[in-house]
Amino acid sequence: MKKLFSINYSATSFNIALLFLRVSAGLLLMTHGYDKLVHFAEYQKTFMNFLGLGSALSLSLVIFSEFFCSIFLIIGLFSRLVTIPIIIGLSVAVFKAHNGDFSGKGELPSLFLACFIAILLVGPGRISVDGLIKK
Repeated sequence: MKKLFSINYSATSFNIALLFLRVSAGLLLMTHGYDKLVHFAEYQKTFMNFLGLGSALSLSLVIFSEFFCSIFLIIGLFSRLVTIPIIIGLSVAVFKAHNGDFSGKGELPSLFLACFIAILLVGPGRISVDGLIKK
């Protein structure tokens, strides 16, 4: 019972926690990107035209970040680099599309944003392709 309230942790448990965070957040976000990829034509009609890029290009960039970057993140390849487009896309979703509403409709992208900022700051952990390359 004492271990439950301890602030100590092992390197193994830390790396398993990072693996769990990286894979679960990546898989959950990837499903959103896959839905946009499969239903591109329907989403394009109503998608936000961010920075005057056009709705098709804006949607393509979101699909790139949500689907393709999530795949790299799940396997742990270029982990910190691929979190940057994800964080940018989620920041636009939270602050522009949902007007900074963290507890209403913007709750899900806010939660994703927090997860991916944590991954950017901490890194992928040793249980990743990046971790194997670094060895």
